[in-house]
Amino acid sequence: MTGQRGIVICGGAFAGLGLALALRQGLGESIPVIVADPALANRPSRDPRASAIVAACRRMFDAIGVWEQVAAGAQPILDMVVTDSRLDDAMRPTFLTFGGDVEPGEPFAHMVENRQLIDALVARAEAEGVTLRSDAVSGYQSRDNSIAVEFANGDVVEASLLVAADGARSKLRERAGIATHGWEYDQSGIVVTIGHERDHQGRAEEHFLPAGPFAILPLKGNRSSLVWTEKRDDAARIVALSEQDFHSELEQRFGLHLGEIKAVDKPRAFPLGYFVARSFIAERLALIGDAAHVIHPIAGQGLNMGLKDAAALAEAVVDAARLGIDIGQADVLDRYQRWRRFDTMAMGVATNALNVMFSNDVTPLRMVRDIGLGLVDRLPPLKSAFIRQAAGLTGDVPRLLKGEAL
Repeated sequence: MTGQRGIVICGGAFAGLGLALALRQGLGESIPVIVADPALANRPSRDPRASAIVAACRRMFDAIGVWEQVAAGAQPILDMVVTDSRLDDAMRPTFLTFGGDVEPGEPFAHMVENRQLIDALVARAEAEGVTLRSDAVSGYQSRDNSIAVEFANGDVVEASLLVAADGARSKLRERAGIATHGWEYDQSGIVVTIGHERDHQGRAEEHFLPAGPFAILPLKGNRSSLVWTEKRDDAARIVALSEQDFHSELEQRFGLHLGEIKAVDKPRAFPLGYFVARSFIAERLALIGDAAHVIHPIAGQGLNMGLKDAAALAEAVVDAARLGIDIGQADVLDRYQRWRRFDTMAMGVATNALNVMFSNDVTPLRMVRDIGLGLVDRLPPLKSAFIRQAAGLTGDVPRLLKGEAL
């Protein structure tokens, strides 16, 4: 590994910090790993949201020494039900149910509060010797054997590789001239945490309503996280309602099966879209997470896809370093891109098709999808295959996603 320079990661969320830890542990102390993000100054995290961490990504967090710090607060998803109805229907028939285990005793996903996971990643990164900077990457200059990374305070660091983990509006992607293709949906996702009277028993629910999916995801205690899709104008109207009027809208969709309900934080709406970067790499630059792709939340895979990017890129870089290969050279990054691009495109196509199929009130489509869900429910091997796919355990899986250290 003689002559290797460091790695700079722009973005200190799940994918960026997960990548930093995987690289630090796989490369050892001889190659500096830097994470730069102004948000690192805001500690502890105040992010009120929660995320579904699928089994493969839970294995990754276990491998990099983070999962034990959040396991006590993580809620396993023990089973899932899927319904399809109109908003004012008196009954919501269940068309599909899933058991929650991908392996005996291993749930296919856990719900984890974002702030707990971010704080655990930051603490572990500090303990492992990752350099955390609370300033932004302002630019870079590619050179023959390095990349000069410029920070907002004027510092310049010579690195072998720069990683853009700076979100859907990535300035580094724009700086590299990498175009994206995709589209905006006329939908927004409303995110809010709900307290309820009765125990959810670890059950997740996905109600397909004409405006889009209404997902109820269990949290520790008598709480659930909602990801609620509406037309953009309706979403803006709903989040602006008074507390009483919002409760009426919520109760109409949530129902009373868990007793009395109450929003425990302020609902927020996020515009939804689909896009994929035309390239995940440029000269000594790699894109991961939302900088590389954004998909519809209908399958709950967005964050997990970013973690899969991190696992694949870490493995490509560590394998190259052990062979004495320049970790930022084109063929190393091309391995990462080939590994992740097909899976990303396939997931994007699948989530878009699901959204088109289920976010409508067209009677023929309703009949087709309900028959399809019913058939799947009667085919246990197909259900098991869907669960393993959703858990990230199919295809060419990076070592970290199998729970193996690099």
